[in-house]
Amino acid sequence: MTTSGSPDRSGRGSERQNWVERRRDKIRNEIERNRRGEYTVPTWVLAAALVLLVGGWLALIFLA
Repeated sequence: MTTSGSPDRSGRGSERQNWVERRRDKIRNEIERNRRGEYTVPTWVLAAALVLLVGGWLALIFLA
């Protein structure tokens, strides 16, 4: 009964190792893109900046 559990464990280990390797490659590729100047600003940062700008203008209009 213990032999059926051991292949699952080795399978999970290799799957986890593959996940770690994919994650490292993804990070490494992103760093290389950033060094080449292909950096892009995340959408949520752009949306937050837009909200701050519009909120600031509205505050100036209504509070001044």
